[in-house]
Amino acid sequence: MDTEDIRVAVLRIEGTNCEDETVRAFRECGVFAEAVHLKQFYSDTIRDEEQRTLSDYTCLVFPGGFSAGDYVRAGAIFSARLKSVLRKDLEEFIKSGYPVLGICNGFQILAELGALPGFDEDKPVSDKPEMALAINDSCRFECRNTFLRHENRGKCVFTWKISRGEVVMFPVAHAEGKVTFPAEKEQEYIETLRANDQIVFRYVDGSGNYSGYPWNPNGSVYNIAGICNVSGNVLGMMPHPERAFWHPNTQGRALFESVVEYMKKL
Repeated sequence: MDTEDIRVAVLRIEGTNCEDETVRAFRECGVFAEAVHLKQFYSDTIRDEEQRTLSDYTCLVFPGGFSAGDYVRAGAIFSARLKSVLRKDLEEFIKSGYPVLGICNGFQILAELGALPGFDEDKPVSDKPEMALAINDSCRFECRNTFLRHENRGKCVFTWKISRGEVVMFPVAHAEGKVTFPAEKEQEYIETLRANDQIVFRYVDGSGNYSGYPWNPNGSVYNIAGICNVSGNVLGMMPHPERAFWHPNTQGRALFESVVEYMKKL
């Protein structure tokens, strides 16, 4: 795919944030990116020149924030609205190999959609959630820099430019970021994620050791900070790489450059 053919949609509704920073990060990588409201994909109240379809894009991003006020559960309303009007299109988008990124609230949305953990390549969006991002163990909003070890062996298309084992620093800002799986399947899920090379980032301390609070800001099982689907083209992560894009001592830019490089190979 030529660079001029790469088109990124950062999907927003009421309550999302960081869409502008995410759009700017992709534009800094030399590709087209724009913030798009969900209604632009389906509402007949939108002017013709502002209407969009998923086929207009080669990458989809769910940004951070508090979509729909995080009522019911974080990401639940956004995912329900999306699933009701775009499920088939989204499934085809993912199955075609196009990348999908969920950051913070976006990770919560992907979990609610059933797009993560994404064990089934033939069914990229499950009928019901198979994981959850629960309330932080601290029972409060956690907002600070975190250290993450890059665990992926090469499957995730968003981290090609980050060395395995490298420790990066991205900030977190969330109250519901604790990765949880069904209690009776927790160990099975972790082993499957490890075997499939789906674990992308884990929380560590400043020396690169797996540690508890405050280094793991939410109590996520197995210190998980980010996972991808079994195909490697859907990534959900709680920390914010777009907020670390211009910082000289982080790898925020490398994450965006990695997925741009991947799209050039499509």
